[in-house]
Amino acid sequence: MYDSDTIAAIATPPGSSAIGIIRISGPESLRIAASLFRSPSFSPETIRSHHLYHGRIVDPHDGCTLDEVLVSYMRAPTSYTGEDVVEINMHGGMLVLQKTLELVCAAGARIARPGEFTRRAFCNGRMDLAQAEAVMDIINAQTEIGLKLASRLLTGELSHTINLLMDDVIDITAHLEAAIDFPEDDIQPQDAHALAQRISGILESLRRLQATSTQGTMIRTGIQAVIAGKPNVGKSSILNALLGHYRAIVTPEPGTTRDIIQETINISGVPVHLVDTAGIRESHHAVEQIGIDMTRARIQHADIVILVLDGSIPLDEFDRSIMHMLQGKHVLVAVNKSDLPRAYADDAVASLMPHAPVIHVSALMQQGIDAMRDALAAMLLHDTPINVSEIMVAHVRHGHALLQAAEALEHARQGLQAKQAPELIAVDLQSALAHLGEITGRSASEDILDTIFESFCIGK
Repeated sequence: MYDSDTIAAIATPPGSSAIGIIRISGPESLRIAASLFRSPSFSPETIRSHHLYHGRIVDPHDGCTLDEVLVSYMRAPTSYTGEDVVEINMHGGMLVLQKTLELVCAAGARIARPGEFTRRAFCNGRMDLAQAEAVMDIINAQTEIGLKLASRLLTGELSHTINLLMDDVIDITAHLEAAIDFPEDDIQPQDAHALAQRISGILESLRRLQATSTQGTMIRTGIQAVIAGKPNVGKSSILNALLGHYRAIVTPEPGTTRDIIQETINISGVPVHLVDTAGIRESHHAVEQIGIDMTRARIQHADIVILVLDGSIPLDEFDRSIMHMLQGKHVLVAVNKSDLPRAYADDAVASLMPHAPVIHVSALMQQGIDAMRDALAAMLLHDTPINVSEIMVAHVRHGHALLQAAEALEHARQGLQAKQAPELIAVDLQSALAHLGEITGRSASEDILDTIFESFCIGK
């Protein structure tokens, strides 16, 4: 399933830092490290696994020292990848890291492909596929709740649950296959009823898991909230207020914001990607019109639109045309400039957007911002608090696999009730097993594996 040669990569992010790490994995790891590393306490014959050794990386071509380093060796199979692994901890300058990596490759390694270290860990049984995905979830976590969710997935809680359900399906399949092997022993009505009841129990568990996928995926990836409205209503001011710091330029001149500005905030554990956009109006300025076109495109793909209105002046045709454009979208209306006398009642907004919550704010005076956050939280979570103590599904592919497995099991359950041939029911059960196995990797295709691990960074 993967190459058995020795791979290497820089395992720390690009840029200068105090420490940088080069990771080497494969059968030649120790030999390659020994060809470059000089230390009186280090030799391939006496080295101890999972110990640090202090010494120098030396260019074998001219004998010059590149850096003073710490080297660790992790003997297979008790390493991250399940292979022999060497990690070189050195100073984090990109030049010295790149030069050392070149020496490692010249000594017999090759540059690792994205996610190849974790893929080897999966192939060597160090983790299953759901746990492998959790590795990147931990790296990319944007909120504390997202980190907790990823950490629980890495411990294998979801995998353990899926494996127990698969064991139940396998046991039911075994009963059916006995009837297939011995056709003279038909499935008795009481046995069919008992098997259908067992499938119903499995279905209930799958549907409970599948029901968490919307919230779990939202916690992992976040949602996009586009701030829209006509010019000079205070869109950029509201972005700054929600962020808690000055990010977008604010001036009295219409059309100040022409490019897309995106920042992320934490709303009740959900990463909300706020997008400040150009004010929507008729414009003959080419650059501003490009910004307005980008705004319209972002609105089409937004999960939530924060429509900003100026509460100090009457609604006009531009406000109404924007509200008409937002029909069918999830909208939160922020009536800004509430520190000034109000020019219209909420009924004027409700008549055009009857399902949108309306919050009165003053971005200038920092009033109503907490209420906006609360309203966003209610829209995101539908008044259902996130329960970090329960197992959650955080990947779209997991939710899709659970849905397909449930459909196959439902067919099997109906087949038992309709007294179908056990061969037909067994096909549905095998289909359910295949879909569940996609989650943990027990039945994942090479295409699925390629797609997952290619999204990893090099060095992980």
